[in-house]
Amino acid sequence: MGQITSCSLLISTYNWPGALEVSLLSALQQTVLPAEIVIADDGSTTETKELIEKISNTTNIPIKHAWQEDEGFQAGKIRNKAIALTTTDYIVQIDGDIIMHPNCIEDHLAIAEEGFFIAGSRTLFNKELTDLVIKTKRINFGIYTKGSSNVLNGLRIKFLREYLASHYKAAGKDLYDAKGCNMSFWKKDLIAVNGYDEAYVGWGKEDTDLTIRLMNSGVRKKYLKMGGIAYHLFHKLVPRDKLQENIMMMNLVLEKRNTWAEVGLDQYL
Repeated sequence: MGQITSCSLLISTYNWPGALEVSLLSALQQTVLPAEIVIADDGSTTETKELIEKISNTTNIPIKHAWQEDEGFQAGKIRNKAIALTTTDYIVQIDGDIIMHPNCIEDHLAIAEEGFFIAGSRTLFNKELTDLVIKTKRINFGIYTKGSSNVLNGLRIKFLREYLASHYKAAGKDLYDAKGCNMSFWKKDLIAVNGYDEAYVGWGKEDTDLTIRLMNSGVRKKYLKMGGIAYHLFHKLVPRDKLQENIMMMNLVLEKRNTWAEVGLDQYL
């Protein structure tokens, strides 16, 4: 473990440049900087493009912008396009409403291992704290930050990080639990299962589907606890009108033990 020194950082976004800005600022203060940043933009307006150009002018780290027309929530599709633009062997993935602790990428790479993908967690911010963060562009926080919850996910204890990465095992309904806002993978493993399944349109279960297919293919899940800290900004719930349909598709993947997405990453490689 811990032999990786370079990765691509993939950040998903949609029409919230204020959040994306602080997310990018947190990426640029990492103790282990990404080799490149790829923005997976699901149809934002030109304001987001202008922000990306502004931030790009402040850093030597290449920032690539994968964009598609706004045709509803298609996170899997734009993430596939972004994955295809990456040039490193390893990908750390967050959302554009995530602020990373300075050691977040370092922690992901420290426990990265062949044959595994990593599922991290998040600390939640309320609306008042989120508004303050967007206004002040603050990106450094502690476990006692007023307006945060799930504060145990904000603890960083290195020896526990190592122990839990090796010993923490999920079961039952949590077996396939993973949040796309804080994950990391080997690119070759994503290619082997054809990335995200673009049949998932509308919010919900595209991340779980990917997790299931990775595990069906023999890739194991490793939890990142006591490290890889991510702070999740508050936002209103995305419409979930497709959720039940997506759950039905996911259950079929479980039942049939599928590994391959019929419409997925290969069309962009």
